[in-house]
Amino acid sequence: MAIFLTKDSRIIVQGMTGSQGRTHTQRMLHAGSQVVGGVTPGKGGQAVDFEGVSLPVFGSVAESIAATGADVSVVFVPPRFAKAAVLEAIDAGIGLIVVITEGIPVQDTAAFCAHASAAGEATGRARNPVGTRIIGPNCPGVISPGASNAGIIPADITGPGRIGLVSKSGTLTYQMMFELRDIGFSTCVGIGGDPVIGTTHIEALQAFEDDPDTAAIVMIGEIGGDAEERAADYIKAAVTKPVVGYIAGFTAPEGKTMGHAGAIVSGSSGTAAAKKDALEAVGVQVGTTPSDTAELMREIMKSLS
Repeated sequence: MAIFLTKDSRIIVQGMTGSQGRTHTQRMLHAGSQVVGGVTPGKGGQAVDFEGVSLPVFGSVAESIAATGADVSVVFVPPRFAKAAVLEAIDAGIGLIVVITEGIPVQDTAAFCAHASAAGEATGRARNPVGTRIIGPNCPGVISPGASNAGIIPADITGPGRIGLVSKSGTLTYQMMFELRDIGFSTCVGIGGDPVIGTTHIEALQAFEDDPDTAAIVMIGEIGGDAEERAADYIKAAVTKPVVGYIAGFTAPEGKTMGHAGAIVSGSSGTAAAKKDALEAVGVQVGTTPSDTAELMREIMKSLS
């Protein structure tokens, strides 16, 4: 099994006719994903040729859903148009939106995340009464190895297995997948590191806890904010599966933004040490490096076999 994304997921790509959309659509197809079309306003009725397949382009998300039964959208839309694209997909009732775009204003992200929550609470939405899950923005996406890939995560660095991975960092997602490639993953979720994101560590942890084929979980965080501390509280209250963690940014200078917009430390708030202490206090083993973290997970998986 997997969380959020399965072999039956039917994917559309908003922005498929752009250079990044074309490139990563081809990569998703190579990974075996069911990509069923793209959406670009004003280009409905066209088609884009990929290796072995020609995919239709629709003028709206609603049209693409009606024609293909799509339930996932991957967004490769420039920042100034991203809010409108995500709102359109929410209003069309799609179940999962993976927002790859970097540099979306926080106000825009807050607006479409709030809209997704409100849509889920509204009545009369026959197609998607529970609302839309958003992953990202500024994220690498989600992959269930051997089943489907929605985003930009390389599909050939690991295989299916029983580890769940949730990570703020794209590159550390890839590294952890590679480090534990001999064991494999149920699903890897790159949630993004912006100050406002659609899916949190906690929501991914809950999904992995509920997935019978995920045996243990790797959680990767970074400096800034208190998401990891809140995740630690959730782990203590609701997670029974083993969790190992890694926090990026132990050497980050105080008061400076480091990479992601959310990765800023002010005083004792958001430091790597504080996050490590909070996780270890609830029984999470925290590695000092990504490789050390992988070894901790390797030992856990040996004990579970």
